[in-house]
Amino acid sequence: MIQLTENAVGKVTEILSMQDPKPAGLRIAVVGGGCSGFSYSMAFETQPSMLDKTYNFGDLKVFVDSASMLYLDGAEVDYVETLEGSGFKFNNPQVKSTCGCGSSFSA
Repeated sequence: MIQLTENAVGKVTEILSMQDPKPAGLRIAVVGGGCSGFSYSMAFETQPSMLDKTYNFGDLKVFVDSASMLYLDGAEVDYVETLEGSGFKFNNPQVKSTCGCGSSFSA
């Protein structure tokens, strides 16, 4: 199962409300690439795929495909604001190593 913090849900909901037409939810996926082998992807979806697992966080629907779920099970997505910047942060217990820039990982 994947978790979103209250901050992450709030930020996604805020961005989602500005979209026209309004998407059905947020897709979180793991894609190949990056210097460590995998990276995270987040994008709005108009409808889920038949094979997606759908998670509900209040009114927010999050879609995860079965291949990505292998790498995201137990992960937590947070939204952080620091002096260096703001953005979504993945805390994933399945990650074995990350690259220097922190945007890709290996599992």
